[in-house]
Amino acid sequence: MGMSHTSGESASRGPYGIPRINVTTLARIASSPSTWSEILGFHGELASDDYVRYADGFYRDNIRRYGDDWHYLDIVNVLYATSKALQPKTYLEVGVRRGRSACAVARGCPTVDIVAVDMWQKNYAGMENPGPELVTSELLKQGHRGGLAFANGNSHVLLPQLFQRRPQLRFDLITVDGDHSPDGAYRDLCDVAPQLEAGGVLVFDDISHPAHPYLLTVWRKFVAEHSYLSSFEYVEQGYGVAFAVRTQ
Repeated sequence: MGMSHTSGESASRGPYGIPRINVTTLARIASSPSTWSEILGFHGELASDDYVRYADGFYRDNIRRYGDDWHYLDIVNVLYATSKALQPKTYLEVGVRRGRSACAVARGCPTVDIVAVDMWQKNYAGMENPGPELVTSELLKQGHRGGLAFANGNSHVLLPQLFQRRPQLRFDLITVDGDHSPDGAYRDLCDVAPQLEAGGVLVFDDISHPAHPYLLTVWRKFVAEHSYLSSFEYVEQGYGVAFAVRTQ
């Protein structure tokens, strides 16, 4: 794991356990003025589509209106802040599309090894979905120099196969943002949870998306069944995001 949350692992295992980052701290870092300043310095460089352009304007307008007091979370600032704070060695992303989330992770930790899972459906969510070549190019633009492996196909087939072949495989950071059906999203979460390293972070997107209002229920059911996860939810603006730290 990365240096920020493991530097205390040589400390005594007292009643509070090994020092590790917690979800409230991550939320504060993600929405801090310094994090937003850094994100706005590179967000516009990402392979732009209508949604990215809209999100960029949304960020800037709210910061212009509310300054340092604006509190907002989405998948980009959560992933960038987590990656920068944890310096993960390994990252699994389920649902990649044009690579905006992966680029946020790579920007925070350029040396991270990435496994990217996607079906590369054309015109996904009404927008272009060019495939691995574009994502590779975007990651290089953001300075990524770690390993990159694409698993092209259905996550419900590929993930169990991957973990069966490599049962000791663990990830310091995982994003689930693929199948948005209730059963499919829940299955992805359950498939990846055992592979999350202790102290690692799992991110789940779109928990308040108007087209997928059930995803918040899916997340809460999943977290309730996995007692080793400490979770945080944000649903006040945008499409919402949830994340959890594995505590043991």
